[in-house]
Amino acid sequence: MPYCTYIITNSSKTTLYVGMTNSLPSRILEHGLNAGKPETFAGRYRCHLLLWYEEYKYVQDSIRREKQIKRWSRKKKLELIQRTNPELRFLNKELGLYPFGDYADERNIRHSKRNKTEGD
Repeated sequence: MPYCTYIITNSSKTTLYVGMTNSLPSRILEHGLNAGKPETFAGRYRCHLLLWYEEYKYVQDSIRREKQIKRWSRKKKLELIQRTNPELRFLNKELGLYPFGDYADERNIRHSKRNKTEGD
């Protein structure tokens, strides 16, 4: 499985969160489950909606890219996102990642986690 560097946001697109993972579906679900929890940055700002990602073969490349992007201004991050996603669409649904877009509520997240667990 490839490593990913990604950028997520909240439903109003006021906050950007940059991260990296070796399982984008699991990580997006985790962000969704943490939405509203003050212990994590993404949770505190309800960031779980995917705007952008890149895949890497090697973990060190993904980490390097994450660190690079985290140093950037919001403007530069948005320019990166808009190269491949000019309308700033939430990519969750088209990539089959839970929770889905604006209508991601707690019930949807719990349901998707239950189905994921039952299918394993």
